[in-house]
Amino acid sequence: MPEVKPTTVASENPQTYEDVHVHAVYDEIAPHFSSTRYKPWPIIAAFLSSLPTGSVGVDLGTGNGKYLPLPSDRPGAVWTIGLDRSINLLKLAKRAGDVDREVVWGDVLDNPWRRGAFDYAISIATIHHLATPERRKVAVQRVLEAICPSHGRALIYVWAIEQDELSKRNIPTDADEDRRHTASTDQAKGQDVFVPWVLAQPAEAKPKTRRREKSGQARTPEPAEAGAEAQQAPPKVFNRYYHMFAKGELCELVADAAKELGLTLGDTSSGDVRETGQSSKEHGVQIVQDGWERSNYYVELRRWER
Repeated sequence: MPEVKPTTVASENPQTYEDVHVHAVYDEIAPHFSSTRYKPWPIIAAFLSSLPTGSVGVDLGTGNGKYLPLPSDRPGAVWTIGLDRSINLLKLAKRAGDVDREVVWGDVLDNPWRRGAFDYAISIATIHHLATPERRKVAVQRVLEAICPSHGRALIYVWAIEQDELSKRNIPTDADEDRRHTASTDQAKGQDVFVPWVLAQPAEAKPKTRRREKSGQARTPEPAEAGAEAQQAPPKVFNRYYHMFAKGELCELVADAAKELGLTLGDTSSGDVRETGQSSKEHGVQIVQDGWERSNYYVELRRWER
């Protein structure tokens, strides 16, 4: 299998970079990719199962829509709208679970709905495809803006540099530890990489050649005689851009995003509040939990106001 390789983002035009190394790739591999993405991850399934009946939410970067039918223990108890940039994946999400779903073609950096429109939002394995820290921060802000300021809940997942023993990905890391931390904030930095996707090509037909004549000469087949003999074409390899997150990087990203939105970061009930902005009515966000699961970092958030 092709190796994961470090890459350098063309920072002068990150959107074009993502168009080439993310969006175009997913549109090309959509059916094959979808066939490998069907089992919900446990923490995400538990999060969706914990939502009150009647909740309405959004899946920002829904892919093939595998989370749209959840919770499986209460089908139809909540309603999740899916958004994605890949039109081919979105076509699959439209019928996730063999039921018509509500999906939107759009970018996770867009803001196509009013603020606070949803009770919950999930962003699963999406933000790591954004090519600069600023764009990743804006994506987190879009998650926070989408959910209700008084009770909205959110769950974000990104790929981690730290891969488990079942992962097929061997993530290269910088030998120079100074590049892993900024001098001023000691904030962990991840690794930009290309992760290959190997797409098998359909077999090509080639003309058959009849057995040699008694004279020992091969007879050239006539067009009507030419059979179809399968010949496997070499697989096509697509390199997808990922920013592999380091430990602590996702929570720092949430903190930076909240600060720019003027939100207080912390749990008001425990008094653990970090001031990041003030207004006439205080608005904030709590990190309910964060951790590492199966080669991913995740963070669960809850909006509040007082």
